[in-house]
Amino acid sequence: MRQMVMVGFLQAQNCTNLVSSWRHPESRDDSMSADYYRTIGRVLEEGKFHLGFFDDRLAMPDRYGNDHRHTVEHGIRCVKMDPITVLTVMGMATERLGLGATCSTTYFEPFHVARVFATLDLMTNGRAAWNVVTSMNDGEALNMGHDEHLEHDARYDRADEFMDVVLGHWNSWDDDAIALDKQSGLFAHPGKVRRLDHHGTWFRSRGPFTVPRSPQGHPVVIQAGQSGRGKHFSARWGELVFVSTHTSMEHGRQLYREMKHDVARQGRDPDKFFITPSAYVVCAETKAEAEDKMALIETLATDEDALSLLSEAMNFDFASKGIDEPFTDEELANISGTQSMRDRVLRASGIANPTPRDFVRFSHRARPNKPFVGGPKEVADGLEQWFTEPVADGFVLAATHVPGTYMDFVKYVVPELQRRGLYHKDYAGTTLRENLGLPIPRATWRNTQ
Repeated sequence: MRQMVMVGFLQAQNCTNLVSSWRHPESRDDSMSADYYRTIGRVLEEGKFHLGFFDDRLAMPDRYGNDHRHTVEHGIRCVKMDPITVLTVMGMATERLGLGATCSTTYFEPFHVARVFATLDLMTNGRAAWNVVTSMNDGEALNMGHDEHLEHDARYDRADEFMDVVLGHWNSWDDDAIALDKQSGLFAHPGKVRRLDHHGTWFRSRGPFTVPRSPQGHPVVIQAGQSGRGKHFSARWGELVFVSTHTSMEHGRQLYREMKHDVARQGRDPDKFFITPSAYVVCAETKAEAEDKMALIETLATDEDALSLLSEAMNFDFASKGIDEPFTDEELANISGTQSMRDRVLRASGIANPTPRDFVRFSHRARPNKPFVGGPKEVADGLEQWFTEPVADGFVLAATHVPGTYMDFVKYVVPELQRRGLYHKDYAGTTLRENLGLPIPRATWRNTQ
């Protein structure tokens, strides 16, 4: 029976993906401590979540007014720690929870990324996942020694070759390469470890790779591209794909069908490709209590939060326009950041030339987007509808505050979903692939030159 995939949406920073979360009276204030992340990991594992996933950017949001002071003053994602380091802390506090982190193909080298995630996979006994992203704003470029970021489609061209190199290295050791025969002195079979010798448009990488394969073969590949080029990239490489909350059920059904069809066209099994939209859940024992919680959450966000995040995501300074000044066609066409966000605002608003105020309203960058609010029944009803339509194979649970959002979900909603047979009662195995029902990839050697 088909069951939901559940992912905890995390940040190694001073707030959740909802930047006003640090202002919530029940948010913990020690987001830069190891115990904070150990606690989150244990809560997610208690709720049998498949994965705890860390989003990331390589810059503080400072495109709004080209100044970082407002970001620091208002705590708008001004702290961004290394997510992979934080994952190791969560990994030591858990045994079954999958552990995913974001790492950019734009500013790192494939050999380095391949080694980091392969090592994480070994250290967690096969629970690692890599979220493949292309960095998207000039702040990230400047931090990494470049004057500006690459053009949108060029970033994905680079990322395609990046994936070829990473997978080439991951597949360069056979599963049975290690002999560890002390009597004969044979550690590993030389013929079962190969050099990649990749020479491409963007990269050169020789090898041989230095990390053997883990119990799950290699880390699970996560992707979140939603532009036309991004969706093609997801269909080619992704195993678990994040999408934004749908603007309507009809749009969700269409996107779900299109993405599954694209995966099949790549010669891959669409049933082994999980589409998981982000979902804010505000729950309590009763619907009335949940609505009171939601009312408090809605008071925390500011328009400046939204404008700062929009400037970061779309690589455009929203302070350069009046709040009610419409974008021109040329400005909309030249947005070089997250084009899917621009398209979502245009679709949701129905306005051809929206203003910054329209972007604040319809982007939901500072306030929860269509949250599921209620007691166990109401929330489970909403999630079940999305799952059975289907518009989703599961959900990326976004927190309004930590750790309370996850604790409430595990206490109130998980048992109801389990009672309905929509969600597993225990982990299927020890690795992330086992728990997701993904096959172990064969170490099929291919030289990518």
